[in-house]
Amino acid sequence: MTNSRAALRIENVTKSFGSTPVLRGIDLIAEPGTVTCIIGPSGCGKSTLLRCINHLIAVDAGRIFIGGRLAGYREANGRLYDAKEGEINRMRSRIGMVFQHFNLYGHMTVLQNIVEAPINILKQKPKVAKQRAMALLEQVGLSDKAKAYPRQLSGGQQQRVAIVRALAGDPDLVLFDEPTSALDPELVQEVLDVMRDIADRGMTMIVVTHELRFAREVADQVVFMDAGRVVEHGTPEEVLDNPREERTRRFIAQVRRAAPDELVSPPAVVPPLPSEVIPPLP
Repeated sequence: MTNSRAALRIENVTKSFGSTPVLRGIDLIAEPGTVTCIIGPSGCGKSTLLRCINHLIAVDAGRIFIGGRLAGYREANGRLYDAKEGEINRMRSRIGMVFQHFNLYGHMTVLQNIVEAPINILKQKPKVAKQRAMALLEQVGLSDKAKAYPRQLSGGQQQRVAIVRALAGDPDLVLFDEPTSALDPELVQEVLDVMRDIADRGMTMIVVTHELRFAREVADQVVFMDAGRVVEHGTPEEVLDNPREERTRRFIAQVRRAAPDELVSPPAVVPPLPSEVIPPLP
């Protein structure tokens, strides 16, 4: 893999926990402004891969590059050494991450949750951080919840706040780890609508998801993983409609049996969210 301008480049990454291999030689490229959806059965290594990208988990071998820069390590004389904590934190500041279970601070208001990292880690001026936070909340329809606490919000609202928090630092890349899996079915659509809007604005996104309809509609590439490996990748049409590999075909068939409508686009057109301009960071 030689694309040094890629937003994300993963080269032969492996990871084991004890004697159990979880990632087995992962290669992946994501171009700037594209959406990559990673699908596959539970336990195939999808979430572990996201945590390796963000260096929440150290890889055993291989390299991950964010915007052309080696992530989590420095290289000298062909050997890798752990990067200094400050370098890792600076790298993480360019990556937003949205978890399954929101991970909001219960003792903080919505606005405080969003501006905590921009003010205390990125050293933004409080006024700038709050202005950006309010603009983002307006875009996801939650400006009236700025003073509310997470316990006062629905699961869908909490996840939308978590997405705003991930965007508040103006990241280059946002990672989504099954962002709708903890939601009641009726709340899933409001989160997916926000994610569609983010994609339409040109954010580079890596999305681990079981929402195949979303992958079909939004993804530039779909990656199917199984047993710690990338089995195949390509456009949504290639992977979801005409998979080359038998394992992929069996997975898609299982999804169709479990949720026959999951791969069919809905007839209704969801109206776009307001396109208010977000104040740029200084």
